[in-house]
Amino acid sequence: MNRSRILLESGTNELEIVEFYLDETIPGQDAPYRGYYGVNVAKVLEIIKAPSRIIELPESDHIAIKGAFNLRSKIIPLIDLHKWLRKKQHDNASPKAIVTEFNNVVNAFLVSGVNRIHRIGWDEVAPPSKYLEGFSSNTITGVVRIDNKIIFLLDLEQIIAELNPDMNIGNKPLPKLERTNRYRALVADDSPMIRNMLKMYLERARFDVETLNNGQQAWDRLMQIKQQAQAHDIRPIDLVQVVVSDIEMPTIDGLNLTKRIKSDPTLKHLPVILFSSLITDRLRHKGEAVGADDQVSKPEIQELAMRAEQLIIKYLQR
Repeated sequence: MNRSRILLESGTNELEIVEFYLDETIPGQDAPYRGYYGVNVAKVLEIIKAPSRIIELPESDHIAIKGAFNLRSKIIPLIDLHKWLRKKQHDNASPKAIVTEFNNVVNAFLVSGVNRIHRIGWDEVAPPSKYLEGFSSNTITGVVRIDNKIIFLLDLEQIIAELNPDMNIGNKPLPKLERTNRYRALVADDSPMIRNMLKMYLERARFDVETLNNGQQAWDRLMQIKQQAQAHDIRPIDLVQVVVSDIEMPTIDGLNLTKRIKSDPTLKHLPVILFSSLITDRLRHKGEAVGADDQVSKPEIQELAMRAEQLIIKYLQR
């Protein structure tokens, strides 16, 4: 994969997805059923032929974990997406492995094949219905229609968290209570699980938390806060002290939301923290380009409250 052609300017509310497919054997049908899926290019390191030599992993009893393989002296776990989605894999002579990096961890996912890369706007990504969420075990984060095809965006983070409990941020210890005063945080994330987790963590650290489902909702709420502040001749930071946002969200993503906030003469004085699995050394420059005050990777959730408080104190002293 040529990395130069998939670089996006930060804050444009666009993303690029790798379209891949899974071929499924359907009883009574000669031809396989082909389902189309997508993953954010920002999470993809490379796409390779499925490795022929698989190393068995000890104590990996989940049917979706095929094992691990050696890629340039690095041992990488391989997850079979057919097995995860409970599909009977159709025989394929040339399956592919999509090697990914998110939450500072490298994994690979076995698929039937890869088609191409699409550049789309986040406003083209529809959230999954409640029925679809339940049917897919909450592993579909969005639905896109491209070239008369329906492409499901998979939540690879959720898959890894369920396969590897050590990667589940819900297992991290809660922060200690030290402050007596309270701060107010606005949290935007399209994952109900992450929203609830952030609310729980921040409330234990004496934050009053308002959660929103995506960047559009967060921006609309900030416009209300801005109007309320102007009506009472106060600053927006007097009403909400920090914005915590995911990056990957339908309608408006976290990078575009941050760019909007930092481009607004009044709202730019609000601290913004990007909290995402895409906070890696390779991608950190994207948040810096749109003016994020801090960036916290999801495995570092224990640091979030402390770093938010440091920013709030800094901004309130201005």
